[in-house]
Amino acid sequence: MFTRYAVFYTPPPGGLAAFGAAWLGWDSRKGTKRPHPDVPGVDVAAITRTPRRYGLHATMKAPFSIAPGTDPGDLDAGLADLCQSIAPVRLDDGLELSDRYGFIALRPRAPCRGLAQLESSVVRELDPFRGPSSVETLAKRRRANLSPRQEDYLVRWGYPYVMEEFEFHITLTGRVKGDAAMAVRAALASRIAPLLTRPCVIDALTLMGEDESGCFHEISRHGLQG
Repeated sequence: MFTRYAVFYTPPPGGLAAFGAAWLGWDSRKGTKRPHPDVPGVDVAAITRTPRRYGLHATMKAPFSIAPGTDPGDLDAGLADLCQSIAPVRLDDGLELSDRYGFIALRPRAPCRGLAQLESSVVRELDPFRGPSSVETLAKRRRANLSPRQEDYLVRWGYPYVMEEFEFHITLTGRVKGDAAMAVRAALASRIAPLLTRPCVIDALTLMGEDESGCFHEISRHGLQG
């Protein structure tokens, strides 16, 4: 049914998840398209085209094909077991809007070592379920002008932005610049601020599957129980 799999953090059902599904136009939990909000002066459909198919999420283990000799059930069981040993991560200062790297996302207000440890555990422990990266995938990643360390991580883990290169973020737009970025950020700020709680607790991980059209669907959600 699915061509690739990934492990994401996805906000639990509620205000932020509902807003994100409408803003992006895709509800990954229900596997359905959603109408975008009407925002004067902002073409929401256009600026969310790139992140739309993933749904509202933060990447913990980037999309990968399943390894030969394993199956999605094995992966799901492996994630469930891992979540039993990991404690929730508490972000005391919560999340804030950020336009670093030319796109708008929610990022932690303050550094959090626990997030890096969580991501590292997911990347390492679930890697036996990851199949080899295709030549096309490697070439696509390398177009980003990777650093030597990012190249090493791409070869070793199938994704360049892991371990020390990892930065937790919940993507809200594709590339936006200048006045357009200011307008989008202002529109988002007024809508999303009431939905951002302090503290923000990362207390579950979600196994996702990519369908043939490239859209990701929630397969299972596992609470962090460590």
